[in-house]
Amino acid sequence: MGKLALVAKITHVPSMYLSELDGPRKGTRQDAIDGHVEIGRRCRELGVDTIVVFDTHWLVNANYHVNCAPSFEGNYTSNELPHFISNMRYGFPGNPELGTLLAKSCNDMGVETLAHPATTLGPEYGTLVPMRYMNQDQHFKVVSVSALCMVHYLNDSARLGWAMRKAVEDHYDGTVAFFASGSLSHRFAQNGLAPEYGFRIWSPFLEQLDRRVIEMWQAGEWKDFCGMLPEYAAKGHGEGFMHDTAMMLGALGWSAYDGRAEVVTPYFGASGTGQINAVFPVTPQDGREIPAAVASRADGYTSVATRL
Repeated sequence: MGKLALVAKITHVPSMYLSELDGPRKGTRQDAIDGHVEIGRRCRELGVDTIVVFDTHWLVNANYHVNCAPSFEGNYTSNELPHFISNMRYGFPGNPELGTLLAKSCNDMGVETLAHPATTLGPEYGTLVPMRYMNQDQHFKVVSVSALCMVHYLNDSARLGWAMRKAVEDHYDGTVAFFASGSLSHRFAQNGLAPEYGFRIWSPFLEQLDRRVIEMWQAGEWKDFCGMLPEYAAKGHGEGFMHDTAMMLGALGWSAYDGRAEVVTPYFGASGTGQINAVFPVTPQDGREIPAAVASRADGYTSVATRL
């Protein structure tokens, strides 16, 4: 019935908002903003009606959650970085119908997920920052999915991504995009050193690790990458333990995925962290109910938080 038309791994660095404002950071994140605008343009071209964001700033301690209120509007200040994002206005429509379908499909596949179509809960900035640049005209409906998952299995997150794709393709009358909103390595600069690392990666190890991962994505080395994801999430300080990436790859077909990443905004450093905007073509995965690699809760796919 429906179509998953576009999948992307996107940055949401709050310095993008600072880049709009008068001051020393003005214009310094224009490349990341331009990448968001381009991804939004492609979504329009493909007829996308709803963007689903796997948001690594939405922390949850039980279950997976889908914020699918009818509409979102507010004035947002980050509790994490209030000197970066302060009093940022936002507004866009939601999609309760799709959010409810997504949660049902996840539950049907054994991943406990709750939809929230009647809530006052506002989105986090992993959703708000991208929508500022992709959706200023409120063209797209938006659904936000919790992806800072504290006690969850990475392969459950991959199953969730697959289940959400099946919900779109089998039960939704429309066209959807999925965004994994989170960084590559996510080791923030030590307190007091943030200005020095404003445009750098925290360590040469993390930078080389990220660059090798991007090469793997561009070469389509998905079996190897899926195998290393849990360790990459741990040793690379993955944002949200990289549950957004697991969700994204689950939707694409996990290790059976046969597409190659297209880099839209080249890799860049931000306050010590590694960032990118990249698009992943959606390829057919017909005849597969669940990607075999995520069919069970193997110890190797537990989240970083579960192992600590």
